[in-house]
Amino acid sequence: MTYYRRHVFVCENRRENGEACCAMREAGGGALKFLRSILKEKNLHGSGQVRVNRAGCFNRCQRGPVLVVYPEAVWYRYDSEDDLRQIAEEHLINGNVVTKLVLE
Repeated sequence: MTYYRRHVFVCENRRENGEACCAMREAGGGALKFLRSILKEKNLHGSGQVRVNRAGCFNRCQRGPVLVVYPEAVWYRYDSEDDLRQIAEEHLINGNVVTKLVLE
């Protein structure tokens, strides 16, 4: 069985009817790739480390883009690559929740 220290799910849901969704927001488009690149730079992506996956809708469309970090079950909303970098460095690498980005 493959084990991950942390598992990140990034919403990439796209609604075709024009309603708000994570994929339509500017910051949501490259989040998965961006997070993976940060973790790969630090040799922290993959088995025994951190896994980053795309996810479907979390039903937080109006508040997105959204990602969730397990095992802590922390939900984040982000607006930029700077926010994503902070989540990666503070939470995924150092284990500290970025309270200012937590989705409430």
